[in-house]
Amino acid sequence: MVIEVRPATVFADVAAVVGPKRPDANVCWCLSYRVPSRQNSALVGPERGDLVRRLCAQDPPPGVLAYDGDEVVGWAAVHPRADTSFARNRRIPHVDDADVWSVWCIRVRPGHRGKGISHLLLAGAVDFARSYGAPAIEGYPVDNGDRKVDLTMAYVGTRSLFERAGFTQAAETTSVVNGFPRVLMRL
Repeated sequence: MVIEVRPATVFADVAAVVGPKRPDANVCWCLSYRVPSRQNSALVGPERGDLVRRLCAQDPPPGVLAYDGDEVVGWAAVHPRADTSFARNRRIPHVDDADVWSVWCIRVRPGHRGKGISHLLLAGAVDFARSYGAPAIEGYPVDNGDRKVDLTMAYVGTRSLFERAGFTQAAETTSVVNGFPRVLMRL
């Protein structure tokens, strides 16, 4: 297995990882942190996918995708924090005024989990952000110790995932996901 991580410019591949089974469903599409909450709430059904299609055509695109050959197997959302809801989030502090990039969602498709793809996605997200001049990259994973994180909430990543990628804790937060505190990790 050779995994390649590339910019998320192919809408169909993004849809395969974060899109719904039915086009009219109101799933996240990884927009809940990418757009203001009011806009996120107003987008329904196919409008969500339409926005993601437009984001995939922008420079920079909304994240990176992992491929096993021609098959898309994972996704990581990464973008300048200033263009995300983390710019205004009261529960996750700003360490300084640097133009940091945020990584907030890492998803690996069923059947491909447990193979280290999330580590490759995070490394690819870092490389992607750096290629756009990011002075620092932040993530906001759960600090779960060795306790299991529910798969539906594991998208934020774990502290240990970020530590293995060279990130260090830069701040505590008041944010909690699935009963676990989130920490601000920075590279």
